[in-house]
Amino acid sequence: MKIIATNKNAYHDYEILETLEAGIALTGSEVKSIREGRISLKESYADFNGEELYLVDCNISPYHAANVFNHEPLRPRKLLLHKKELKRLAGKIQEKGLTLVPTKVYLNDRGLVKVELALARGKKTYEKREAIKKRDVEREIRAAIKKRLR
Repeated sequence: MKIIATNKNAYHDYEILETLEAGIALTGSEVKSIREGRISLKESYADFNGEELYLVDCNISPYHAANVFNHEPLRPRKLLLHKKELKRLAGKIQEKGLTLVPTKVYLNDRGLVKVELALARGKKTYEKREAIKKRDVEREIRAAIKKRLR
């Protein structure tokens, strides 16, 4: 598995409850651009359109060699999941006020592009501040232990 892109903001802005893997419907120029690492997951999310799930606001830069046959960078891309999973996710999103956020884009062992989606709940501002303080304290503790072992 080769990780192409990660969404670090998702871990800061959301409390991750559950993750799942989804395929993504792409054109040839999009796949080539992703293999070059020209994808951004910032501010992207997954949303239902009818009974289908789409990845919205995911920026895949145009492939330089595709000229006329290039793709639109911000178009919504269909996510491929089983019908049971789609129904389960739709119920959770409507019922509990959760959202689907992409956390990683990677190539699996067979060379297919996959997206890791996270079922997440948004953090409040004070929760974000607490997480930052906790991380800083843990970093200082590790540094002190490391210094003492020397």
